[in-house]
Formats: sequence, structure tokens, C-alpha cells
Amino acid sequence: MRASVSSETRKRVSGGAPGSRAVRARRTQEERSAATQEILLDATIETLIEKGYAGTTTTEVAKRARVSRGAQLHHFPMKAQLVIRAVEHLAGRRGEELRREAEQILPRAADRIGAAIDLLWSSFSGKLFQAALELWVAARTDKDLREHLLPVERRMGGQLRGLSRYLLGIAPDLPPDLEERTEIAVDSTLHLLRGMTLAGLFARDEARQEKILATWKELLGKILRDQGTTPAESI
Repeated sequence: MRASVSSETRKRVSGGAPGSRAVRARRTQEERSAATQEILLDATIETLIEKGYAGTTTTEVAKRARVSRGAQLHHFPMKAQLVIRAVEHLAGRRGEELRREAEQILPRAADRIGAAIDLLWSSFSGKLFQAALELWVAARTDKDLREHLLPVERRMGGQLRGLSRYLLGIAPDLPPDLEERTEIAVDSTLHLLRGMTLAGLFARDEARQEKILATWKELLGKILRDQGTTPAESI
């Protein structure tokens, strides 16, 4: 019993009790660590977009982030770990932004499907897709990067499909046969947007893109209505 009391006393004396300076200091250190990681991840995205995967070195990222080399290595000792974590971090942030935008836009939208596709399209034309593209291309010939990237891509792909269903207003629980057809419709939407973005890297024709998007909005609306998965009126 004395040993237990003595242990608790030492914690209080050292400031380990809840609300103490030590706890506050420890939390501050955790916050500083999180802030440093975020700075490094943002710098990684910018470097990937500007210099590509080959030109993205941990030294360059540390320099751009104005973080010491030692601090960078402490948080992310491997390049593959750093770049993949950066893209995953950006994907999470963009997903949150899309949800907030959806809460403002979709309830007032006359065409729920059209508005949802516009929101998804905006995510394919930003930094996230550009940075991810650099990793996809590099991973084709870099075995180590590919092994690290595959599980993250599966996870991010699942999150993107879930977000797409949310934006389109598709019910989460559908009968198996209906679920499969709906999943194909959602995947087709994402493949179309991804393909349009890639094509636009070399020959951007906005008028043509708008026509393709308008056609797909109409087709997807018909597919979902025919299947009985008409989007809800509100989110």
C-alpha cells in the first residue's frame, strides 16, 4: 500500500497529476509535434507538385518547411513514408472540406446528382490529384514505394467511394444485387473524373469537359432512379 501511495505522491510532486504544469507542458509538446508534422506534410505536397517524385528529397522538404534535418528524420525517417503520409493527410483534409461544402450546397441544389458530381470534379482538379499522380507514376517502377502505397490507396479509395455515396445521397444499406450495380455506377463516375483530369493535363478543353459532365449527370441520374436509389432530398 505504501508503495502505491508513494508512487502517486511522486506523480503529484513531479507534476504528473491531471491539470498540472507537466501535463500542460506535455500536451504542448504533443501539439508542437503535430504542428511540425503538418508543416512537413504540406511542404511535401508542394515539393511533389513542383519537382515531381524524383525531385522530392527529404532534404528539400525539410528546407522548404524550415525544419531541421534532425526533426524531419525524427518524424519521417523514410521518403516513401513521408510522401504517402502527405497525400493521405491531404486527402483527409480535402474530404472534410467537401463535406462542409456539401452541407452548404446540396440542401439548396435543384439537381442533387449534378451538384454532387461538380463537388467531386473540383477535388480531381486540385493539389490532391496532382500529388497522388506523381506517386502513381513513380510506384510503377519503384517496388518499395508501391508496397507502401498499395494499402494506403485501398484505404483512400474506399473513403472516396464512401464520400461519393454520401454526396450523391445513396443509402448505405442496399440489397446485394442493387449494391453491386450502385457500386459500379459510383466507380464509373470516379473513373470518368480521373480519366478526364488525366486527359486535361495535355489538352484541356473546358467546353468539351462540360458537355461530358452534363451527359454523365443525366445518365447517372437515370441509372440511380431506375435502380430505386434516387438521391435523398437533403443530407
